[in-house]
Amino acid sequence: MNFLKKYYASLTALAVFVIYLFTLCPSIAPIDSGELATVQILPGIAHPTGYPLFTVTGYIFSLLPLFSSKIFQMNFLAAIWSALAIYFFIKSSELLFLIPPDKAQKKEKTKKKKKGKKKNQTPELQHSKVSESSDTIKIISILTGTLSLAFSKTFWQQSNSVEVYSFQTFLFALIIFFILKALLTTDNKASLKSWLLVALALALGFSNHMTTLLLLPGLAYVYFDKEKFTQEAFVKILKMLVLFFVVLAAFYLYLPLRASVKPLLNWGNPVDWERFWRHFTGSQYRVWLFSSTAAAKKQFAYYVSNFPSEFGYICWLLALVGIVELYKRSKKLFVFLILNLIVTVAYAINYDIHDIDSYFLLSYFSVSFFVLFGALEILKGDKKKIYFAASVIGIAILIEAVVNFPRADKSDYYVLSDYTNEILNSTAPNSVILTYQWDYFVSPSYYLQLIENRRKDVTVIDKELLRRSWYYDQLARRDANVLKGIQTLVKGFKKALQPFERGERFNSALLEKYYRSIMTGLVATNFPERSFYILPELADNEMRRGEFGLPKGLSLVPEWFGYKVVKGENYVPAKVPDLKIRFPKHPEHYSKFVLNLISEMLAKRALYELAYNQKEKAIGFTKYLLKFNPDYLLPDDLLKILNSKE
Repeated sequence: MNFLKKYYASLTALAVFVIYLFTLCPSIAPIDSGELATVQILPGIAHPTGYPLFTVTGYIFSLLPLFSSKIFQMNFLAAIWSALAIYFFIKSSELLFLIPPDKAQKKEKTKKKKKGKKKNQTPELQHSKVSESSDTIKIISILTGTLSLAFSKTFWQQSNSVEVYSFQTFLFALIIFFILKALLTTDNKASLKSWLLVALALALGFSNHMTTLLLLPGLAYVYFDKEKFTQEAFVKILKMLVLFFVVLAAFYLYLPLRASVKPLLNWGNPVDWERFWRHFTGSQYRVWLFSSTAAAKKQFAYYVSNFPSEFGYICWLLALVGIVELYKRSKKLFVFLILNLIVTVAYAINYDIHDIDSYFLLSYFSVSFFVLFGALEILKGDKKKIYFAASVIGIAILIEAVVNFPRADKSDYYVLSDYTNEILNSTAPNSVILTYQWDYFVSPSYYLQLIENRRKDVTVIDKELLRRSWYYDQLARRDANVLKGIQTLVKGFKKALQPFERGERFNSALLEKYYRSIMTGLVATNFPERSFYILPELADNEMRRGEFGLPKGLSLVPEWFGYKVVKGENYVPAKVPDLKIRFPKHPEHYSKFVLNLISEMLAKRALYELAYNQKEKAIGFTKYLLKFNPDYLLPDDLLKILNSKE
């Protein structure tokens, strides 16, 4: 029993880690996974804000000869970070019990006055109501809060694939741990060291992700509550700031140093102060920050509606009980945790992006701490009541884990790797692909081409990144010929783009004119020497709206995944595919998108065959489509030829 009490934090983190391994993604996950794994392994420069600490630690880990697949190895690291976050959450929870309740503090002050006790005496655990509960009840309460976080949907999802947020959960837990340690330190010299550790942890946090700033209001509150507004307190802050900026600068120096050697993935090319500052501050993403009250309402509604799927109803009830209990027990801790929650939600709902879940993570830390105190409250009483309450808590955690397992499970997730691989292999040698499927294809293509050396002869161009000056240099390094015919256009565009990137007045009409000309020019100067493909999101949206057009005499022919640029309107044959794409047993948005996109393109190809009186081939594509996606609703024309054949 003493062994369990001593090592339960490590054992719990290890057990959670093992469970995470059952849901670990073996391949490329959606959104930034492919890009971030590539950046770590090369190493290179990631999208803003660059994430230097994430990149450096990932690069070091990638050098270890652990697995045959590097993407699996980087996903494995994400599980390690998440498990470490759980460990420090437990250690932080233990510290919460050492901070005396408000009533105990008042009694302690009264005793000191009466008995003349020495200053700086550390409060003992028996001063609190918690002292009335056994160590076992305390551990059960801590484990309740911990496991509610470990098996919450969004937190669990960070553990299964490479992302900056798994590392950030560890850093959140580490920072909170050091803040609580500093609050408990009473000796003056030790207090300074404790606050310097907080500054160091904050620097590490900011070196990974800027959401670390969400901790600052709560930190400021508890710091001045403890240190007061004295000269000595401000001297400590000055020393903390010196350490903070030295460490922060040391890590962010990675960006210009690495960019100067021109890595294959060099987002923003932050080689000088101007480019570095734009990258460091994430200026290109500001358009989605605080964009409108309508966007904030939408994100807040999502946050509220998502409550049950994160923790489950019983844990949310425990959290509500815990909020009340913590308010009664320690207003200081209550304000610290509630500020973390409110500031996080207030910031996140004003960021108008679809993958917003990870920006709410810090608020879920607070919720889990509240769950801890809720569990502590209902575990009070006689043995029968405690046994009943513990049983309910155990069932609640089990239900949460069982319900969220399929939501977090990516153990059979190969769909984006297969999809990207199939697109690359379907093209002719030295082809060019124009797209803006970042989440599904562009990001995975970085990993497959640059790390696994798959079809490096194919040039993938991200249409949206063509709006950025640095992207042209990156393209030219990977393919010296793709921009040769439009150098004059690119030069003019970069010049017109400069005031926009600097936040100065710019000519939007001129920029749009250059931008459209560059896209058309890419087709005109690369075709017919190179096969040119345009993926459907561009053809079905921008081209249909007239925002981008092909050079005269060229047209598009539907193939398996997109459209091939051809000359004239003559029939162009294509084989019925034999696609090898593994879809997960728990389909989500991204795998559904891939299934639907390929189905749509197969249907369009069948209709194309029908339009050129190739009835047998149309039937062949239609039958394959139904084999690939039995639930697809065929257009009437394809239903007719299928029925007529039968």
